[in-house]
Amino acid sequence: MKPCPSCGRNVADFVEVCPYCAAPTPPAAGRSFPQAVPGRGGPAGGPPENSGKALASLICGVVFFLWPLSAVAAVVLGHVALGEIKRSAGRLAGRGMAIAGLVAGYIGISTVPILIIAAIAIPNLLRARMAANEASAVGTLRAYNAALVSYADQCPLQGYPPSLAALGPGPSGGDACAHAGLVEPLLGREMPVKSGYRFFYTPENRDRSGRVLSYGLAADPLAPGTTGIRHFFTDESSVIRTSAHGGADVHSEPMP
Repeated sequence: MKPCPSCGRNVADFVEVCPYCAAPTPPAAGRSFPQAVPGRGGPAGGPPENSGKALASLICGVVFFLWPLSAVAAVVLGHVALGEIKRSAGRLAGRGMAIAGLVAGYIGISTVPILIIAAIAIPNLLRARMAANEASAVGTLRAYNAALVSYADQCPLQGYPPSLAALGPGPSGGDACAHAGLVEPLLGREMPVKSGYRFFYTPENRDRSGRVLSYGLAADPLAPGTTGIRHFFTDESSVIRTSAHGGADVHSEPMP
């Protein structure tokens, strides 16, 4: 208790105004009252400090797309930050950042198996597609060989055609040697493309009358290493030759 300096009545130590005479009373000697600690939450202590671990968790969750392993760090730091924020009694803030980092981290961890599967499956799918394209190219060369022989029999004065376009279909009743209709429209054109391969036809060795006696036909991948690896070549012998290092020709290894 302390006396009021105006009316002399005793009032409690923590009372600042006398309830009897309304005079201000000084604090009691030797007594102090707790003050707000700087850095703690509350009007007197200023805003709470953001948790560094919460911010780190959020950053790790965001950079997961560049570095997948950061998702694990985002989850660990997020849980640690939430625990520290809860124990700080308002001194630390950043709960929202920690939760956002946790969510991003868990999403990242859930996608890691998908990325692993994709890393294994995509190269296998690419190899399978290239193998299918190469098989299609070989089949197309065989179809061309058969059509070229048929054309030479059908047009003995011409021999082999001047271009692949002469093998394709034409208008009804037209010149059978100009449009023999021996291959599908996709293949009956100049330098056709099919299943990732482009085909190049070259008529060779004409006799004095201009009759084409031989030819060369090559098939090359549009994007080596992506649409196919091997290059192919055939001629009037119907032997298909292949090369994995640049274009194939008559000197390349024959296919078995």
